[in-house]
Amino acid sequence: MPRANHLGIRPLNPTIGAVVSGVDLREEPATGVIDDLRAALLAHKVLFFEDQTLTPREQRDFAARFGELHTHPLYPGEDTAPEIMLLDNHPGNPTDNDNWHTDVTFLERPAMGAILYAQQVPEAGGDTLWSSMTAAYKALSQPMRGFLEGLSAVHDFSYAFPPEGLAGSNAGRERYEVARAENPPVIHPVVRSHPETGEPGLFVNSVFTSRIKGLRREESRVLLDFLNRHIQKPEFCVRWSWRPGAMAFWDNRCTQHYAVNDYLPHRRVMTRATIVGEKPFFRAAA
Repeated sequence: MPRANHLGIRPLNPTIGAVVSGVDLREEPATGVIDDLRAALLAHKVLFFEDQTLTPREQRDFAARFGELHTHPLYPGEDTAPEIMLLDNHPGNPTDNDNWHTDVTFLERPAMGAILYAQQVPEAGGDTLWSSMTAAYKALSQPMRGFLEGLSAVHDFSYAFPPEGLAGSNAGRERYEVARAENPPVIHPVVRSHPETGEPGLFVNSVFTSRIKGLRREESRVLLDFLNRHIQKPEFCVRWSWRPGAMAFWDNRCTQHYAVNDYLPHRRVMTRATIVGEKPFFRAAA
């Protein structure tokens, strides 16, 4: 993998995750830095940066170097940068992200990636885990991989955000109904080819995937339950302990993540930029 300028990239394990040093994300990047970060993201799937000092606008501007930004239809945005989603969790607003998931797969073009920045974190707890869907796919038997490659699944906004749920309630009824009308269920392949590397990976998750098409209801439930357990194996995962000023940039096309909800009654304040991606597809290897 090419290294430009003074970037340092330290892998956290052989499967997923690396810490990047030698870059101040507030500054105009030197020639080649963005290309190096893209290459590192493809190689490691999640990049971690420490000791950054970013305003919402600076976080937005950095994320926009990698593509168009998505504004979430329910979660609040920052006043100075509406594209930046605010995740302010405390006893009065507990997290609803403590489930394994891939972001916004209810969209026809789910996120290419996301950039999460820590503004305030508890003294202990509040970690995030990521799992490689490439590794999870490779660990399946060949017959199972072949079976899954012929399947598609329904990803449903309303399945993830029911009217009585936390996000829907906080957004208000009118905003919720508009969001639901603008985001009907979509169909994605169960196994997705990465658009840049070509590597296949699992593309179902417990939050947005409501069922697998063509299977009976019980068959779909059993298969999704198996896959949702399978992707949690420690061999596929990396766990990150946050400090203020830390940032994570993950490839949403080949990972899932889980926000550990172990810090209440303390407060955890994060901001997230979401980068629009491509319509998922599966292309069998030649």
